[in-house]
Amino acid sequence: MKFIISVLLTFGLITGAIAQDQPKPSDKIFNEACTKAKLENKKVMIIFHASWCGWCKRMDSIMNMPELKPLFEKTFVIEHMVVLENGTKKALENPGAEAFMNENGGEKQGIPFWLFFDAKGKLLAKSMMPTKDKAGKEIKANTGCPAQPDEVAFFVGLLKKTTNLTEAELALISEKFLLKKAAATH
Repeated sequence: MKFIISVLLTFGLITGAIAQDQPKPSDKIFNEACTKAKLENKKVMIIFHASWCGWCKRMDSIMNMPELKPLFEKTFVIEHMVVLENGTKKALENPGAEAFMNENGGEKQGIPFWLFFDAKGKLLAKSMMPTKDKAGKEIKANTGCPAQPDEVAFFVGLLKKTTNLTEAELALISEKFLLKKAAATH
């Protein structure tokens, strides 16, 4: 009898550990972020990223700079969703995240791909910047991690339209994204 109880307890612990290792589904992440944003009077920023993505890591490192982190945290509930992993890392993906990204214009756009929502879940902005293709035709393309001056201006412009950040705070964000780019090229 003790053996059977021991086996059942071990099985329960293993099953519980496996269940805890499963990434959270995208709809749960999004709904929890919107709930928190309502309580804290903030917007929601969803960033789609992957473990292999250098530009994703760069964006996170800039947003987490001591001068910028408080600005983003006072404005947004920021959540990451893992997409586009390969091989054994595929298990890191949040179920439903790639479909959520694609439904919001991120299909075949690369990462990081980011979205701004209000606390009710209404899409306010996304990382699709107006640009021109090689033939001069107007298109929209993913900004990803803003690095070029036009990309940074686009990102900061969306922040200006969708948040209450001051001109000085927006200028600081712009400066840090551009400075990080300059530091990476030397």
